[in-house]
Amino acid sequence: MDLITGTYDCKVDAKGRLMMPAAIKKQLSSVIPDGFVLRRSVFQKCLELYPMSEWQILMQKMNKLNKFKKKNNDFIRRFTAGAKMVEVDVNGRLLIPKDLTVFANISKNIVVASAINIIEIWDKDLYEQAIDDAAVDFADLAEEVMGQDDDDYGIS
Repeated sequence: MDLITGTYDCKVDAKGRLMMPAAIKKQLSSVIPDGFVLRRSVFQKCLELYPMSEWQILMQKMNKLNKFKKKNNDFIRRFTAGAKMVEVDVNGRLLIPKDLTVFANISKNIVVASAINIIEIWDKDLYEQAIDDAAVDFADLAEEVMGQDDDDYGIS
């Protein structure tokens, strides 16, 4: 699958349906028929939308964990908690299940943001707050993550 690019302001209707932005639908056109998995983010109050092929790759990696270690079982259980299979309907809408809407504080105005190979779905106010909070330290973070001099850890 190609990488996904873009950040879009959207709205959720009263039934919890998100009209996928045309640019995102175009980028995902080859994987839309396979469906998606929607889950809670680990680090933020947002949702992560995985194309089924990306979810399967992740699950194959997780399946290699030793399930006789309690921490691995706990991790798998917590990581997959609330995950739901979802589809884009013929009108280009995605239904966000109620429990996930509550988790991410999604009301009407949302942001759909690419995150390399998945999509994040945020309440608009929480997204803007997360971007503002991260902006203060972003230069330092960028240097630490991307500024390594060796080929193994950074881009040069």
